[in-house]
Amino acid sequence: MQLTYIFHSGFALETDSCMLVFDYWKDPADVMSRLLLSPKPMYAFSSHFHEDHFNREIFGWKGKKDHIRYILSKDILKHRRAQKDEADAWLGKGATWEDELIRVAATGSTDSGVSWVIETGGKRIFHAGDLNNWYARFLTDDYHGGLVYNPDSGMDIDPLKEEKRYLGELKDIRKLSDRFDVVMFPVDGRIGNGYTRGARQFLDVFQVGLFVPMHFVASGFESAWRMKEFTDAKSVPFWSIRQEGETICPD
Repeated sequence: MQLTYIFHSGFALETDSCMLVFDYWKDPADVMSRLLLSPKPMYAFSSHFHEDHFNREIFGWKGKKDHIRYILSKDILKHRRAQKDEADAWLGKGATWEDELIRVAATGSTDSGVSWVIETGGKRIFHAGDLNNWYARFLTDDYHGGLVYNPDSGMDIDPLKEEKRYLGELKDIRKLSDRFDVVMFPVDGRIGNGYTRGARQFLDVFQVGLFVPMHFVASGFESAWRMKEFTDAKSVPFWSIRQEGETICPD
């Protein structure tokens, strides 16, 4: 396998038989122009409708490549970002789709849309979409429960309830598998203090062959590297991404 970082939460995973493209938004290193020349079948995934995870530009790839299939979250259709006939599969949590090369399960999120569990070529891949413990910064030592004001949304939230919801999603995913060969997961410094908490909790639940940070574009590459301390403690390989277009070959 070869994994290429495109941008933000966007990745391309190439196997011996196919290519998987996740959550394409922007392509500063022009990764896709090369991948679209490959004769291998391509599968394009978008985990939800937010513009940093779904870009209608992906539908233009169809005119450049013979074998391409679109596997998209149902909320993209719900928010009228695409037409029903533009995707090969519209999946919500709990739904599955497969063909002769891949098997896909849509798992839950703590934001919009879904996360993805994909099996191909004997490997199991996880892309989190926007699944994360997004309110970890409020879970400080002096927090004893109840609502707190979230200035980002202008609303009161219950961070403990949100964390329980997140851990519940992990429990549901574990019903499908307790290990993944490659995991792509948000490590977003904008969360504030405790921004690695969700990723650390994921590692407490699953065996991981390679941990890949994502969703860090606003806080910078170095912010994502903070996670390496925790993957090292569990002897989990970590990809310290340094630039768009960079590649790695997972074991």
